[in-house]
Amino acid sequence: MVKNRIEQKCIQKGLRMTEQRKVIAQVLSSSDDHPDAEELYRRTTSINNSISLATIYRTLKLFNDNGILEKHEFKDGKFRYEMVYKDHHDHLIDIETGKVVEFRDEEIEKLQEKIANKLGYSIINHRLEIYAVKKNK
Repeated sequence: MVKNRIEQKCIQKGLRMTEQRKVIAQVLSSSDDHPDAEELYRRTTSINNSISLATIYRTLKLFNDNGILEKHEFKDGKFRYEMVYKDHHDHLIDIETGKVVEFRDEEIEKLQEKIANKLGYSIINHRLEIYAVKKNK
């Protein structure tokens, strides 16, 4: 049986994988969005109703502390999570729906480097979040 991506990363890091953690990892791996703890709780309890919200929070913290998940706060008062990827990407957040769109743009990346160089800096890390509303058609 092929394990989900997050479970694989947990095993590689030597984390103990309880049945509840496996379900949480499975749900996160199959998510194509950036769920918060309460949304993750709703999704996991439909698979295993013995998972508590406290278990969700503890597991999210464990996965985040071990570099498996990245935690974002997109100005909606909720922490949202996604798997840590090797490839950098940025986010556009629809402030009306909360939808998070991932993107990568080489022009933006080059401009950030140019600005940092001009100011005498080397970029170590950065995060770009664009907050937007859908244009009326």
